[in-house]
Amino acid sequence: MKWLSCVSLLSVVWFGGCMSDPKSGEGFSLPDGNAEQGRATFTRLQCQACHTVSGVEFEEAAGDAADQMIALGGETTRVRTYGDLVTSIINPSHRFATGYEDEQIKAGEESRMPIYNDKLTVTELTDLVAFLQQHYELKTYPITPYTPYYH
Repeated sequence: MKWLSCVSLLSVVWFGGCMSDPKSGEGFSLPDGNAEQGRATFTRLQCQACHTVSGVEFEEAAGDAADQMIALGGETTRVRTYGDLVTSIINPSHRFATGYEDEQIKAGEESRMPIYNDKLTVTELTDLVAFLQQHYELKTYPITPYTPYYH
């Protein structure tokens, strides 16, 4: 009987682990954006006051915070997915940028980045993501050469 209880428990854990979390990003998809329009949105929102974008030059923003620039784009060892970028824009406190002093990126426990959810249309959001995504470049790890092992 103990064996049957263990099998039942394992079945619940096994099948329960296969179910998607209702809050997962599975199935989430937005339409493709227009990168050129995304750049215009980036500029209109004055994002360049706090962010640089790899390979892109902007006119200075009002209240330029050059000493607190957070870099976007460039080489990364992890692909910046559509979902990563959308989440960073609509929920900037979800995950904080690494490599920066807390004072640069946080105000208490929240992101210093304003929440733009009521200032962006879905089209502007998808355009902004299209603009940013094209500036990330995946840097592959060099393959470690191993000497064949014979015994």
